[in-house]
Amino acid sequence: MHYITSKKLDFASISEIISSNKKLALSEEAKNNITHCREYLDNKMATHDGPIYGINTGFGSLCNIVIPEADLEKLQQNLVMSHACGTGDEVPAEIVKLMLLLKIQSLSYGKSAVQLKTVERLVDFFNHDILPVVYQLGSLGASGDLSPLAHMCLPLLGLGEVRYKDKKQKANDILKQLNLETIQLKSKEGLALLNGTQFMNAYGVWCILQTKKLSIHADIIAAISLEGFDGRIDPFKPHIHSIRPHKGQVATAQYICKLLEGSEIIVRKKEHVQDPYSFRCIPQVHGASKDAIEYVEHVFLTEINSVTDNPTVFPDEDEIISGGNFHGQPLALALDFLAIALAELGSISERRTYQLISGLRGLPSFLVAKPGLNSGFMIPQYTAASIVSQNKQLCTPASIDSIVSSNGQEDHVSMGANAATKCYKVVENLQRILAIELFNASQALDFRRPLKSSVLIEKIMLDYRKQVDFVSFDKIMFTEIEKSVQFLKNTFSISEVN
Repeated sequence: MHYITSKKLDFASISEIISSNKKLALSEEAKNNITHCREYLDNKMATHDGPIYGINTGFGSLCNIVIPEADLEKLQQNLVMSHACGTGDEVPAEIVKLMLLLKIQSLSYGKSAVQLKTVERLVDFFNHDILPVVYQLGSLGASGDLSPLAHMCLPLLGLGEVRYKDKKQKANDILKQLNLETIQLKSKEGLALLNGTQFMNAYGVWCILQTKKLSIHADIIAAISLEGFDGRIDPFKPHIHSIRPHKGQVATAQYICKLLEGSEIIVRKKEHVQDPYSFRCIPQVHGASKDAIEYVEHVFLTEINSVTDNPTVFPDEDEIISGGNFHGQPLALALDFLAIALAELGSISERRTYQLISGLRGLPSFLVAKPGLNSGFMIPQYTAASIVSQNKQLCTPASIDSIVSSNGQEDHVSMGANAATKCYKVVENLQRILAIELFNASQALDFRRPLKSSVLIEKIMLDYRKQVDFVSFDKIMFTEIEKSVQFLKNTFSISEVN
């Protein structure tokens, strides 16, 4: 059980909650925060005559239209229904579950004036794996993620669809099945649920959790490629990095040296005096991506533990402030930066793959014993090149765009939602590119036998060869690439080499 408190969430906690399928519960502190804020707003509305944005007014450019008290609850229900305008592919289940977690965390701080039972129902959704059907397209990333969050919150009202037990079903049917009552939204609640960055944020958190593994995988696979290519250790020695001590660069060089300790291949006399950039500059390129990833982690760690709806209610200060915490610009820029950093890991990976199949340094052309009769590893490199090219296209920044909406009231938007879904694709693509490099690197390394690499590398190769065989003659390579992808996803343990 994980208790939602004012204590900050971190990536390790989120990973543990999701991977261990932990249940959530609101702490007494969170319950008190939520209840106190709601009571404050109810008391405020009972004594306040003027308009307060989103509570007794319309939304966006309709903010000057005052809504009668008798219609305030209807106003919130209309908001959720009218804003559920998503389209395109469904958001993956793992992202929807993160959206629920992050929305619950944000509401728990007691600055959103929602009912306690509304947050508890979101907790029920999370705990029972009732995952609302949300669509990828529709958010501008300012005023928050209005459309995706509307789809996420429709089931609170018994509307929309959910995925439950791997089946798409009407939300109301599932609520009845589990004896869960629908929520009657009170004033401000619809806006609290829809304003926020949880769509962008969930995608970003997922990408960062994957990136933590992929960054390590990139180093390990690069080390295997270096051995297969009979590369030199000189570019990884500490004194060259001490005179240009970028944090990621230094860490990458140290890690590669650790991975190759005890290798017979790396210490043998080399015919060549230097390696191509894709090998020689691994510390500089991988390191720059590490530094970018660290920056992005900082941005999202802040966002995970923030209140991002509007207006924001401050009971102790007796203020209700209409601000812009829902604006996704910090996330949009970070997601674009992360996509670029990951694409570069893929770009240099494909170049190493290309060098390995080029018939250099005693390796056969295309890494097969009888090239010509066999095409060998010719086309896996094509595939990697195709994916790298797509990543370049996906890395066109979304955050530099803005289109005016709501009759000019929302005149600058972040497009962070598009940055998020693009970054998700880059992450998936990087995994495929690295899997193809591993496929090639392991083949090249086997041509160096009977020489052995380090104990760590040999252990990885032993595990890999249990799933992907050495290629002696042409075979269907798609199958081997897919096995390599699954090896990275499920089998490739990084704990032994950290």
